[in-house]
Amino acid sequence: MSERLRIALTKGRLQEKSVELFEAMGLDCSPVKNPGRRLIHPLPNAGLDVVLAKAPDVITYVEHGVCDMGVVGKDTILEKGGAFYEVLDLKFGKCRFALAVKKGSDFYGTYKTRRIASKYPNVTRAFFEQKGMDVDIIKIEGSVELAPILELADGIVDIVETGATLRENGLAPIEEVAQVSARLIVNPASMKLRKGQIGQFIAQCEGHLGKRTKIAP
Repeated sequence: MSERLRIALTKGRLQEKSVELFEAMGLDCSPVKNPGRRLIHPLPNAGLDVVLAKAPDVITYVEHGVCDMGVVGKDTILEKGGAFYEVLDLKFGKCRFALAVKKGSDFYGTYKTRRIASKYPNVTRAFFEQKGMDVDIIKIEGSVELAPILELADGIVDIVETGATLRENGLAPIEEVAQVSARLIVNPASMKLRKGQIGQFIAQCEGHLGKRTKIAP
């Protein structure tokens, strides 16, 4: 087993925010900022290697133990699930899941089975199961806002940041489904075998987040 820890970062905005945090912790992230064609990026002044990946793959790598830790959005965690410890809310990448419908429509004022379009069918299913409602869920890969406009669905469940896209398409959020932000996840075996190293890394992260936001495994 290598003495170096390996962490998977979600590409894009979460990667950028992760790098900001790591640099505030004193880590040299130049290999991550200039990755070239390399797939694994050792940080020069720390025993830490960085892997850049798509969000679902971050969870896969951590679950299978090829990465000890990962940074991934709560949206991916809620949708994909998995066998890992969610140890820290990193407080960036904030947004929310919301149920949105056409402006002026009475979503709850009918007994018919509603059709809901979403890129996140598992999140959507869990939300309506908690309400005891039967819904037909339609998986959409692209612009989910199109579904109500084309009358394919009565509503959508999607990630909302500012709400501008909803407003521009005549939709409005009517209920919050869940809050979302970036989370630090850890492989259970790594947590046992490398408790000291990982605990020190978590403590460093917490020290630069303004307050302790640990989530008990």
